[in-house]
Amino acid sequence: MWYLCVFFHRLLDYRKAEVESLAQLFSNEDQEYQCLQWRLPLLHHPDSPFHFVNLPSEDVAKSIANRSILVKGMYELWGEGGSYEELEECIRNYPDERKLPYLDSNSTFKINVDTFGKVISLQEQTQRIQGLSYIPFKGRVNLKNPEHKFWLMETDDYGASNGLPPMVQKRIFFGREIGGADRKLLPTYQLKSRTYLGPTAMDAEMAFLMANQALATPGKLVYDPFVGTGSILIAAAHFGAMTMGADIDIRVVRDGRGPDCNVWSNFKQYGLPMPIALLRADNNLPPWRTGLKEVFDAIICDPPYGVRAGGRKSGGRKLMKGVIGPYIVPDDKRTDHIPSTASYSLVECVHDLLDLAGRMLVMGGRLVFFYPVLSEDDNVDNHFPEHPCFKLIATSEQILSSRYSRVLLTMVKTSPYTEDIAEAARLKHLDFKENHLKWLEDGNLHSAVFSPTDPQSNGAADHAKFTKEPKPKYRGKYV
Repeated sequence: MWYLCVFFHRLLDYRKAEVESLAQLFSNEDQEYQCLQWRLPLLHHPDSPFHFVNLPSEDVAKSIANRSILVKGMYELWGEGGSYEELEECIRNYPDERKLPYLDSNSTFKINVDTFGKVISLQEQTQRIQGLSYIPFKGRVNLKNPEHKFWLMETDDYGASNGLPPMVQKRIFFGREIGGADRKLLPTYQLKSRTYLGPTAMDAEMAFLMANQALATPGKLVYDPFVGTGSILIAAAHFGAMTMGADIDIRVVRDGRGPDCNVWSNFKQYGLPMPIALLRADNNLPPWRTGLKEVFDAIICDPPYGVRAGGRKSGGRKLMKGVIGPYIVPDDKRTDHIPSTASYSLVECVHDLLDLAGRMLVMGGRLVFFYPVLSEDDNVDNHFPEHPCFKLIATSEQILSSRYSRVLLTMVKTSPYTEDIAEAARLKHLDFKENHLKWLEDGNLHSAVFSPTDPQSNGAADHAKFTKEPKPKYRGKYV
């Protein structure tokens, strides 16, 4: 059945991907991943917050709306039109067998008025509600806790420069609310009230989006190989998943800033189940015993790609250069020993991550991670890493500056991990490394993002590279 899905006007590229993942979660997890059917209201722009989506049942629609971060509400649409006359005709023609169960005299109801692109006064809202008198409501009005909520939603006449997605004329919708998002979730978990924070702590809204993409639910085991202060695992734990993390910096996972200010205290702050384990581990030299496979239901992470923090792996400069050989830390110094580390390029980090996921994810498990792209690269889709074990099912871009974006990649494991698969993945990686951008291979994304461009010194060709024709924007597109 078709439902009206109304989104918050945020993170526009993430919206459909989140709904499709949750539809997979609440419909049938054993089904092969399939995209949902979507369509736009008449004359609406693709970035409009109003979309129609075809879902298996009302229960699925309600579950998606109640858990989603970006869905404002899911509605059974009774009518729509470009004017209130068209709306009335449409509502009158809506089948009585669909309407009458919610107009019963023993029920309670409430009508809300909402707008997009403009603000109307309380008096105007009351007039619009009174204009719905042709709907035979027989129940009692209950403004605090009604059994049924109805919404009258009206869009503005969109001008050329009012900062909103371009449309030709306004549209009016009326429908019964199936479910709505709990936006109290984000203020509860906001970073500014978090006990223990690091410089790369994942924003709460993004962490919950990633947990939804990974289908985090009770009984599943979620792993973050770059756990840091645990923001992503906190979101997964909120949805009931068991969690486990690792980080190469032992001071982060073991010490924090004291006994009451560490990763564990973040979970304690929200009353969440503690992680099964937090390991000091190197993504380049994973600690898992030989032959161990298919342990995790999902791997969610934000790899260090060198903008706010660079990647590190075990070794140290002298060891990597062969000045000294491998050594054993004496027993009396192991407690306070901090191992030496060396630079860890993004291209190597991503290869190791895909290999880890191919080996350690269960069949059908999901790998969700961020991947950086430069905005001046026109062929972004040609540069995503690949692995024979995985199918890429969703990409969601977030533009962070005029020169730099990051893309949330969601992959599903579709093939078992074998030695042949590992060799095929290695060859794919070599091809990826050879054909990818220079900044990725060298791991110097920070300089690529932040180095100034001087047309006088770099020449006309370099200047043209960074002065593309500006894209038409409107308010909210890139928030």
